[in-house]
Amino acid sequence: MPTLLQLDSSPLSTSISREMTHEFVNSWKSSHPTGTVIYRDLAVSSPAPLNEAWIYAAYTDPAARTPEQIATLALSEELIGELERADEYVIGVAMHNFSIPGTLKLWIDQIARRGRTFAYRKNGPEGLLKGKKATVLAASGGAYGTGSPAAAMNFVDPYLKTVLGFIGVTDVKFITAGGASRVMSGSVDRAEFLKPTLAEVRAVAA
Repeated sequence: MPTLLQLDSSPLSTSISREMTHEFVNSWKSSHPTGTVIYRDLAVSSPAPLNEAWIYAAYTDPAARTPEQIATLALSEELIGELERADEYVIGVAMHNFSIPGTLKLWIDQIARRGRTFAYRKNGPEGLLKGKKATVLAASGGAYGTGSPAAAMNFVDPYLKTVLGFIGVTDVKFITAGGASRVMSGSVDRAEFLKPTLAEVRAVAA
């Protein structure tokens, strides 16, 4: 039975990236009627920043961890478990200051763990979440797509591609609704603005 992990990271319940993930999940469910969706709203329940106790616990041999260290890593284990159970991921991202929301970065810090999602081998690092695929659905106020004058300011796509690849997820697709500030200003209709993007989302999710 296929399983999809849905991550939303925008702090706005009416955000364009959330509408995109909602559309993706609906299409995915239609194509996978027996499938399961794991939902994680990072804006509602943001992971805590890493601290000294977390780092020491993560680098302690699992057999030697104290009950306190096990408790410290409990959320990390839960989040990694979701990644392991899911066959594919859909990640909603609203560009914040040319990069990802802080809540998504906190999630990445919790799941990027040596021995759990990546390992160092003789020939270098190796991602351990193999055979998965991910779709990143992003929204940005400006237009930062390939070939645009501001493309070099888009740190969302290259960063997430690097992070996901580092943990073993190399089948990654990006769909971006660029220029969303026009919707916020009222200069374009939201439904018309999203129409081609949502059609692309449905095609990828099917």
